[in-house]
Amino acid sequence: MDPRDTAPDSWEQEDDVEATIDGQLDSAFTALNVNAKPFVPNVNAAEFVPVFATKAHSENLDSVVAVEKISTMEVSEIAAPLENGDAEMTTEEPWDQKEAEPNEEEPGGGSCGDRGPSGPATEEAAPEVMEEEEETPAPKVPPTQPDAPKKEHINVVFIGHVDAGKSTIGGQIMYLTGMVDKRTLEKYEREAKEKSRETWYLSWALDTNQEERDKGKTVEVGRAYFETDKKHFTILDAPGHKCFVPNMIGGASQADLAVLVISARKGEFETGFEKGGQTREHAMLAKTAGVKHLIVLVNKMDDPTVNWSLERYEECKEKLVPFLKKVGFNPKKDIHFMPCSGLTGANLKEPTDMCSWYTGLPFIPHLDNLPHLNRSSDGPVRLPIVDKYKDMGTVILGKLESGSISKAQQLVMMPNRHVVEVLSLLSDDVETDDASPGENLKLRLKGIEEEEILPGFILCNAENLCHTGRTFDAQIVIIEHKSIICPGYNAVLHIHTCIEEVQITAIICLVDKKTGDKSKTRPRFVKQDQVCIARLRTAGTICLETFKDFPQMGRFTLRDEGKTIAIGKVLKLVAERD
Repeated sequence: MDPRDTAPDSWEQEDDVEATIDGQLDSAFTALNVNAKPFVPNVNAAEFVPVFATKAHSENLDSVVAVEKISTMEVSEIAAPLENGDAEMTTEEPWDQKEAEPNEEEPGGGSCGDRGPSGPATEEAAPEVMEEEEETPAPKVPPTQPDAPKKEHINVVFIGHVDAGKSTIGGQIMYLTGMVDKRTLEKYEREAKEKSRETWYLSWALDTNQEERDKGKTVEVGRAYFETDKKHFTILDAPGHKCFVPNMIGGASQADLAVLVISARKGEFETGFEKGGQTREHAMLAKTAGVKHLIVLVNKMDDPTVNWSLERYEECKEKLVPFLKKVGFNPKKDIHFMPCSGLTGANLKEPTDMCSWYTGLPFIPHLDNLPHLNRSSDGPVRLPIVDKYKDMGTVILGKLESGSISKAQQLVMMPNRHVVEVLSLLSDDVETDDASPGENLKLRLKGIEEEEILPGFILCNAENLCHTGRTFDAQIVIIEHKSIICPGYNAVLHIHTCIEEVQITAIICLVDKKTGDKSKTRPRFVKQDQVCIARLRTAGTICLETFKDFPQMGRFTLRDEGKTIAIGKVLKLVAERD
């Protein structure tokens, strides 16, 4: 009986505290106390929730926030523990507390409205209020829910040499589009100053773990999203360091559009672009990962060594264009250059006075005006898995390459042929019922354990499974390799999101780069800059398609000793001989 006695006690105390703090609310609170009693045995509340959840929820939120702001700190200090800890405390006290909130809003809600939200609806409202007070990015998402599916969805990967400013530009874009509020950034700035790294604070919006912040280097592919008037963008912030290129390939394989960030600062552009620099490698990998359009952001234009100089901008451009052309981008159609400064935000959203010679659109408006991508939603379902983890079931992440997925749909996980069911669908952390191609999804699956999934597995529909196998013929371009490559050579194959060891078992013929003619005799080896058709065999069974049938799952890169050696496309799958 003790807790029951204490409940009204603390009621009284709280009432007194509020009376002393806020004279105006006095009458409201005494009235409250009278009304609160009949509702204590809150048995029927649950039945009312479905009716009011939708309407009352939003009213509740606004008014609760308003009430919290009216009452001073002390009141919220008393209220907060109750909202959070209502599971551990005795049932009666929180119910009274819950009653107190709706009745304060009685003019708007009416008595029937009180009873509904006083059940779980207010419980839902309370955590959301807490969230709003802690970090403001949270409320940015709900308003966009209704039109999220209508806007075209585009995945943008930021690539480039280490320290070119990819994460900083990503952070700045999120700030300019209102996905990160000023207060959070000020907090990052303070923390960065303490570590005497004050120019890094913007990148902390995307580099979230401690190691990345301490060293100032992205390791994993950071994810964030922002919206413009016409489109919904997912930012994939790829690591620039050469040790983490495999992570970058995983990020690029999910992207529709790549932003190559280069630093205009004297010395930095040159190191990024020389033989060992990541500017070249990343541009090439982006092309093989299936990125069609490339925007080259010439960053750090505000640097004292550059000072928005047109000569330096043109110099960077002249060096890059021939290389990008060689990789396979068409300079007239596929590439767009623009100057910017990630740290100051110049020319990202608004044009800048510093740079009168640049007449094009700034970065975000330019993204908004890009032509529509044509994607077919009626194709077979193909979702290569990027990552997986346990969270109330098995959750997988990946980009839907083709087809559409809806809730409760039965799919097959290849190559293990597990039948799974989709329990819930999240597109950029917003729950939806169905998803179309190009969206970055989180799926909660039923019927499979997290340990049974590996990155590189593919979700398909049962009517149209993807091909699996170990042996295939492919056309390969050797990009960088000091010695010759003979049959028996081992490398690491990166195909869509899958990473697997592979051996070149036979070199079938050489292909002439200019004419495309195939050699009549079998070559004994291939060397740098040659194109050949070879037979490859992987260590384990992988999912793959021919390039002709399904380009996203038919292009691959071969890497060895931390360098990208070759890029290629799958021509033919070879059936296994038993």
